[in-house]
Amino acid sequence: MGNQLFDQQFMHGGDYNPDQWLAYPEILQKDLAYMQQAHVNTVTLGVFAWSALEPQEGVYQFDWLDRVFDQIHGIGGKVILATPSGGRPQWLSQKYPEVNRTNAQGQKHTHGFRHNHCYSSPIYREKVTQINQQLAKRYGKHPALAVWHISNEYSGECFCSYCQENWRSWLQKIW
Repeated sequence: MGNQLFDQQFMHGGDYNPDQWLAYPEILQKDLAYMQQAHVNTVTLGVFAWSALEPQEGVYQFDWLDRVFDQIHGIGGKVILATPSGGRPQWLSQKYPEVNRTNAQGQKHTHGFRHNHCYSSPIYREKVTQINQQLAKRYGKHPALAVWHISNEYSGECFCSYCQENWRSWLQKIW
């Protein structure tokens, strides 16, 4: 049995970033009205929302996302929930600099670049797992959830010791 939204309707919507407008509830209300007017039935949430979801390490703030989920559901819409791994919070970069990429000259990048993380960093992987588990527990059974959106911007190079070791291990396996 498939998801009725996908079985009977064309998905119409796009990325929605209400976390950027939380201080302006009137804008969020207008957004919902515009969505209804445009017959939007699907929105992607959370792509770059990690800092709004976890403003401090281990301190989660889901109340705003709860409201958005409920509001989208209330207008008959569905949510595509993204993992927020593409936009890590500043506290993560500052407390654990290893999560930042290292360039070919051995210099660590600083916070502030989109998708500028080291995929091999054990800390980055642990923190991504934690936020994703929190999202899955909270929204996995929400009636508005249609599908999960896993980060789609896998690119960039990192030359840190973790990545170099992973590269060497991969080469040994294939040769």
